[in-house]
Amino acid sequence: MERSIRIDVPQQRLTLIQDSRELACYRVSTGLNGVGEANGSGCTPRGLHRVRIRIGDRCPIGTVFRGRRPTGEVYDEALAAAHPGRDWILTRILWLTGCESGRNRGGCVDTLRRYVYIHGCPDSEPMGVPRSHGCIRMRNQELIELFDWTPAGTPVEIWD
Repeated sequence: MERSIRIDVPQQRLTLIQDSRELACYRVSTGLNGVGEANGSGCTPRGLHRVRIRIGDRCPIGTVFRGRRPTGEVYDEALAAAHPGRDWILTRILWLTGCESGRNRGGCVDTLRRYVYIHGCPDSEPMGVPRSHGCIRMRNQELIELFDWTPAGTPVEIWD
């Protein structure tokens, strides 16, 4: 039973595949700066990746992460007002690592060292439009569903 994730950047869609069958499809938000692999670009990296690390299992929905660690806070409007402009990483993190040396692995194009994740965000953030700093943002409840179906090592293909 082989599972994989495909992220279609032009369509802003993430699809979970099992044995060549679509299990689930979600609207997402990828990098505001488009696609690209360079460190510091704010772009979403293309190519073949894998889920390297899963973070946040059993954390409450809306858990706030900083440096990949829960802060003890749960996102709400008061917290948002206290930190305007913050790039919120909420609920769960699927940390990606590149599989293609020179394209998204190693040197200044390394997805893992760029801290590119699939993660939750505030419900006020739109899906279906590029708005992230290079990560793949999802609705929190949908991310929990995906997280529960996605073991470490799951292949993730990001294409444009």
